[in-house]
Amino acid sequence: MPPALSRILICRTDNIGDVVLTLPLAGFLKQSIPGVKVDMLCRAYAAPVVGCCRFIDRTLALEEVDIDRLFHEERYDTVIFAFANRALSRAAWRAGVPNRVGSSHRLHHWLTCNRLAHFSRVRSRLHEAQLNFALLKPLGIDYIPPLAEIPAWYGLQAPRLPDATELFAAAPFNLILHPKSNGNGREWPLRRYTELAAMLAGDPGIAIWITGSRAEGELLARDAAPLLASPNVRNLCGRYDLRGLVALIGSADGLIASGTGPLHMAAALGRNTLGLFPPVQPIDIARWGALGTHATSLSAERACSSCTGAQTCTCMEAISAAQVAETVFRWRDGGPARQRKVSIEEAGL
Repeated sequence: MPPALSRILICRTDNIGDVVLTLPLAGFLKQSIPGVKVDMLCRAYAAPVVGCCRFIDRTLALEEVDIDRLFHEERYDTVIFAFANRALSRAAWRAGVPNRVGSSHRLHHWLTCNRLAHFSRVRSRLHEAQLNFALLKPLGIDYIPPLAEIPAWYGLQAPRLPDATELFAAAPFNLILHPKSNGNGREWPLRRYTELAAMLAGDPGIAIWITGSRAEGELLARDAAPLLASPNVRNLCGRYDLRGLVALIGSADGLIASGTGPLHMAAALGRNTLGLFPPVQPIDIARWGALGTHATSLSAERACSSCTGAQTCTCMEAISAAQVAETVFRWRDGGPARQRKVSIEEAGL
């Protein structure tokens, strides 16, 4: 008999993109179980994003809580380890949380979790957002939603940022480029971003805004000076904290990035979103593609011979600036973006 669920803690203590793709799990639980309370434990740097989700009752930062007190005092009946953390699972076991859900592919979960989900993220061809739903099967909820259903369960709402309203007032279409990924994915080459900016420069109605951390801004100043010097480009790297970035993205007309947190934030906020990915499992579109009502992704048709873990490679270069510009012009004209793959031969590489 499935257990009664009333107070659930979802633990996702890794990167921002992973956290965003776990939010639909909370939305689904809220919709499916009347009156259920759903909290999320994440890393402190991701907490501002989780705090913008209307389906999360309470956001907890791992670095700011005593995990033993948390599980003893909060009286959760269920904890779901969407990202394995040995210390957390042990603390939940010591506190006697009735339902402790974890993947059976982590050995320590066999010792600390009493409800095991039998699946492998690495080997699966499901999207990361779908894989999170596999964690509900040990709780008697056997449902993997189709991708089209997931965006309604993000619940991400952008806070108001008057500064963004003022920034974006000068142009009818404001496009954010987020070129770097903090080392978390294959990146579209900086020279391609520079080519894209040049192609869009002929349209005075399109303003381009570059986002990233302060350190990434310094890297761009060193390695992509022509991009930052483009007359239609303004550099915002290091200007906003994460909550401010959520607000900025929520006010923009579109965002382009590789597989990184802001990409999934934009998709979850319902903005025009284009993700740029390599055709390499398990970091491809099938697993990590931008997933939203106005989101799409581009990829090379097949992996190149140099796909050995480098930040950039031929198959990322195979996505041309012209193909990305085509998507931007379609957004500007109000048409739907189309997900497609491009061949290396088509890109002239």
